[in-house]
Amino acid sequence: QIQLAESGGGVVDDGGSLALSCTASGLSFNTNIFMGWFRQAPGKEREFVASIHWLGGIADYSNSVKGRFTISKVNAKSTIWLHMNNLKADDTAVYYCAAGKRRTSRPGNYEYWGLGTQVSVLT
Repeated sequence: QIQLAESGGGVVDDGGSLALSCTASGLSFNTNIFMGWFRQAPGKEREFVASIHWLGGIADYSNSVKGRFTISKVNAKSTIWLHMNNLKADDTAVYYCAAGKRRTSRPGNYEYWGLGTQVSVLT
């Protein structure tokens, strides 16, 4: 019954910014659920971007996006954000929202996924 849906993707210039959102349904505020953002470029494996607990708090980031991207969760809101700044060509990918039981960067440990949203950075 858990469903995730991403939005906010688009085309941006080198150095630009985008904000992605993930709306979630069917999640309980009293269960241990971790929300993750992943991305996948053509011909590459799905890559961890960032994660945060469903209730917010300390977030985890991949080294490639740390300092540029911010994941956030507003209390009482069923939405997770990924604010992306100083975007580069290597950030071009389909971005996915995911939910799982563990604090992890491995996509195989996430049980629920959205369909993804395309982010394209012009060079």
